Amino acid sequence: MARILGVGGVFFRARNPEKLGDWYKEWLGVPISHPHGAIFKHDSLPPGGFTVWAPFDQDTTYFNPSEREFMFNLIVDNLDPALLQVQEGGARVVGEIEEHEFGRFGWFLDPEGNKVELWQPTTL
Repeated sequence: MARILGVGGVFFRARNPEKLGDWYKEWLGVPISHPHGAIFKHDSLPPGGFTVWAPFDQDTTYFNPSEREFMFNLIVDNLDPALLQVQEGGARVVGEIEEHEFGRFGWFLDPEGNKVELWQPTTL
């Protein structure tokens, strides 16, 4: 049987894809180099980093206050400055930073209202 080897991309609709891509490039250093976004190589993940694929119950409140049916998680090298950067860029930081065995987590709503979880992995 063929098997899935990992997540190959995150694709979503945006009101203004170029403007939103530019925002992520300016405020989080997303390496926009492809006409359709950025490419991240799996070997660039930090020690302890991995990708999660997880369907949530349709009634989850975890994506709140966004009204979208999805949320993405981005791995960062330093959570606190990353949250300050996006806030400076006009994002709305939501919730409090949480620390778990897998690392530290923080959240924001981007300029189009997408909820984004930032994850600073714990080095395993």
